[in-house]
Amino acid sequence: MTDTIKNRYEFLLLFDCENGNPNGDPDAGNAPRIDPQDMRGLVSDVALKRRVRNYVQIARGNKMPFAIFVEHATNLNTKIARAHEETSGMPPFKNTKWKTTLDKARAAGKWMCQNFYDVRTFGAVLSTGPNAGQIRGPVQFSFARSVDPVLPLDISITRMAVADNEIKGKGVGSKQFEEWEKEQPEDELRTMGRKALIPYGLYVAKGFISAHLAQEDTGTGFAEDDLALFWEALLKMYEHDRSASKGLMSVREPIFVFKHVGTDTDIKQREKQAMLGCAPAHKLFDLIGIEKKKGVEAPRSFTDYEVVFNKSALPKGIEAGFIVTGEGGAANLLWNDVPHNIIES
Repeated sequence: MTDTIKNRYEFLLLFDCENGNPNGDPDAGNAPRIDPQDMRGLVSDVALKRRVRNYVQIARGNKMPFAIFVEHATNLNTKIARAHEETSGMPPFKNTKWKTTLDKARAAGKWMCQNFYDVRTFGAVLSTGPNAGQIRGPVQFSFARSVDPVLPLDISITRMAVADNEIKGKGVGSKQFEEWEKEQPEDELRTMGRKALIPYGLYVAKGFISAHLAQEDTGTGFAEDDLALFWEALLKMYEHDRSASKGLMSVREPIFVFKHVGTDTDIKQREKQAMLGCAPAHKLFDLIGIEKKKGVEAPRSFTDYEVVFNKSALPKGIEAGFIVTGEGGAANLLWNDVPHNIIES
């Protein structure tokens, strides 16, 4: 592992969805998430973290120290128990719960950080079984929000088959289902369904990386190679997460990165500034403007927008970076070199 990061970062991610459901709301029949006040689309921070986890899992083979803690259809307590076994042993179980000392919890939590990428990056609640504490992660997302209002559609579809389960009981197999099928009228062997989507939406997600929460002694140990993998995952996360329900989802380049480097002539003081930061996050995000092009009423592609970066107003002590796809699909981070598709002001 490389050294832990020593700089604070903010980043802004643009992604869009074409003819799909970018993030269904289970409380609304899995319809696309919408802010009812202004009808702009929403994508949860949890959904974005899930895509990062999925990419890291396939890119690094789910092997330690880049294994994934929050996997699909698994019991989190299995891995927490292993953390105790690998450190100071399982805590005693009394009166329906484990009696874990603070030292044991810290040792197990540190082991989790060392071996699971998503714990080291996003943090985790590790107190669900044999307590390993609660870990605050250095990398966090906001909810993503669409630039313009989106139009949720509920579309009827026809499935040319059924999955009827009227035949029940012991001894029922394929023969009984086949006989039932032969007795049914042809038009009753079809069924209707529904599909929720938006025609198009361009979304903006904002993120934050804390150097203090990354330090080995007081935080998770989030290192420089972890950061490089995170940039790669952001850039490619939708390329390996395709489904019919999601439509065409794409991360739009570049990903904007703001790195705090400090201004002081004294090296130690400048390092402290780089960790604490040299400007509020909202002021950095305000340097990026996204507007519809003239004459566009209903955007249907990323080319219907203009992205403007006010580089001249960049505060001192901040470096601006731009993540783009490089040779062989690598994630290239370009410093102070504004890509050609971004209008510089």
